[in-house]
Amino acid sequence: MSLRSDLALISEWIKPNAHVLDLGCGDGTLLAHLRDTRQVTGYGLEIDPDNITRCIEADINVIQSDLNQGLAEFANHSFDYVIMTQTLQAVERPDRLLTEMLRVGEEGIVTFPNFGYWKSRLQLFTKGKMPVSDALPNTWYDTDNTHLCTVRDFEDLCALHNIEILRWAAVDLQHRTSRWMNLMPNLLGEVALYHFHRK
Repeated sequence: MSLRSDLALISEWIKPNAHVLDLGCGDGTLLAHLRDTRQVTGYGLEIDPDNITRCIEADINVIQSDLNQGLAEFANHSFDYVIMTQTLQAVERPDRLLTEMLRVGEEGIVTFPNFGYWKSRLQLFTKGKMPVSDALPNTWYDTDNTHLCTVRDFEDLCALHNIEILRWAAVDLQHRTSRWMNLMPNLLGEVALYHFHRK
């Protein structure tokens, strides 16, 4: 399985031999990479039957689960890391899921498309319509995204819930960063990555 560059960055944030829960794990690519390169153990949660089949074929521990139902099946502090890539904006209550992530895990990592990206702002300003872009490819009525947010929105949510951000990155769709993106992540970053824990 080939590894997206954002997943490669996340894997650098994971300590070897950690116990990981991957929410919305897709076909298990990240967990397989972490298992093979960092000796990580853990589980993936996924709702799509085809992705679950791919996980099983890759020898990934996977549980069919709807993230909107929470993580009640897991005890407090069961994992070193709970990861959720490109899924935060698609769940019904991202605030509750973040809280659940830090109940079952010591640290959390999320990625999401930044709705504050300058091209999205420009489309709203010039066309008066919800933006469609490579990062947000679906129209407003045909998208799984229910809670789009900006970098600032996410940081405000973390502050509200007493969550400390350990590190972050703002990247483009090829998951490259630049000095300007680091200076103005809310304006120039297409995708945001955050690593955090409870204060």
